[in-house]
Amino acid sequence: MLPINQIILGDCGEVLKGFPENSVDLIVTSPPYADSRKNTYGGIHPDDYVQWFLPNAAEFQRVLKPSGTFILNIKEKAVDGERHTYVLELILAMRKQGWLWTEEFIWHKKNCYPGKWPNRFRDAWERCLQFNKQRQFNMYQEAVMVPMGDWAKTRLKNLSETDKTRDPSKVESGFGKNISNWVGREQAYPTNVLHLATETANRGHSATFPYALPEWFIKLFTQEGDVVLDPFLGSGTTAQVARKLGRKYIGVEITEQYYQVAVEEMARENEQMSLL
Repeated sequence: MLPINQIILGDCGEVLKGFPENSVDLIVTSPPYADSRKNTYGGIHPDDYVQWFLPNAAEFQRVLKPSGTFILNIKEKAVDGERHTYVLELILAMRKQGWLWTEEFIWHKKNCYPGKWPNRFRDAWERCLQFNKQRQFNMYQEAVMVPMGDWAKTRLKNLSETDKTRDPSKVESGFGKNISNWVGREQAYPTNVLHLATETANRGHSATFPYALPEWFIKLFTQEGDVVLDPFLGSGTTAQVARKLGRKYIGVEITEQYYQVAVEEMARENEQMSLL
């Protein structure tokens, strides 16, 4: 039976074995990165990361609905002066496992901390990899549309004849465009780059991501009443956002300290909601 609206203490790879197949609409998570959070999660060496992650990915694949989506927030690290390839290796290994690597979103950290390194600049972005079980999956693009922007005032004011037809791409990519389709519209579809600030308060966790990150993906890939799973829950951000958006949530966290933070935070919000 699916433990709806619960936060569970334990190893996700083991906990999920008790979940029924094809029962979750969206998995969105940020697992420990290679060699990161050693004091809390022990750290996984980059050379061992794929082997460590694949058994978990197999369980994610089993519990995810055919129409569902898996969003993996992850980032490479530098080892001996160069970027390690563990993320790229993980993508290839997951494709062999049967996943479709459908899309890659970039989270641009608008307020990343300053710093200086001898052979590179500070990281200002992270990957959000989209995996699916099949080519057709639930996606609600209208839920994340954005304002057209000031460019439309000038670009759409005086249209040429080619702007009024499906003009073939000059690079023969197969993607034509008809600019006139956007005349009078107030909103457009977003890009695959998310410009979001990092979380400035750690909320009791060493690597909390902002509420806006899971919120965007939950809106894009689920509707009210759908089930959202975060198997590396941390301090509970994904579960909190899912509940606020009217989704059912399940969170799994292996570290008791963070599990307690997530449970207490959820209880605090429950109390606040009851007073409204």
